[in-house]
Amino acid sequence: MTIKTVGLITYQFPHLKTEQVLQRLLQKDYTLKMYALPFVLRKPREVLFAHRPDQSNAVHPQVLAKAHGIPYIACEKDTEIDSSCDVYLVLIGKVLSAECVANIKVFNAHAGIIPSSRGLDAFKWAVYEMKPLGVTLHFIDAEIDAGKIIAVVPTNVYATDSLTTLARRHYENEIDCQSRFGDYLGNPQNLFTDIEESEAKRRMPQSIERELVKMFPKYVERYAR
Repeated sequence: MTIKTVGLITYQFPHLKTEQVLQRLLQKDYTLKMYALPFVLRKPREVLFAHRPDQSNAVHPQVLAKAHGIPYIACEKDTEIDSSCDVYLVLIGKVLSAECVANIKVFNAHAGIIPSSRGLDAFKWAVYEMKPLGVTLHFIDAEIDAGKIIAVVPTNVYATDSLTTLARRHYENEIDCQSRFGDYLGNPQNLFTDIEESEAKRRMPQSIERELVKMFPKYVERYAR
């Protein structure tokens, strides 16, 4: 599969993952386009442990696009994303419509090992359920976190890890995996083909987060290199 043009699906709002992936893609020989969907600002959700950095602490995608000469297309809905790119990377936490993904090839980097860790707060649920950590690069289809898998990249766990250091490394793995989608297309990898399937999860409630913090040392003991 020859990839020349890559579409970046982002928000019409400052978005850290967009900025981070873009910086890596600028070092590659792709023609880039940016498709920005509306962002609905909601009241921040209270959590005991934030496992991802503040995504709003970033440069606005439109500013990034202008600085690097990238077309910026503001779309009111995802069905307005055209089919002019060879592939698309969805960089935001928005479920794309079935109509959208039926017309374009979209890659996602899910912060869990599919089909075992699906849905929201995948990092937290994997640790709580004592499952291995990894990032899954996959095509998106109409079902959540269930499209064709291209690669699963494990996240290393070390003996001195805290929840904070492991969450940071896992997030960095996600950014790296999505930025290197072309490498993994040419060299697929998945050591977890026999992993148990589970239902997609919702946000982890604080009552379970408290248990997660308590049992984290057991997780490190089990998975540390």
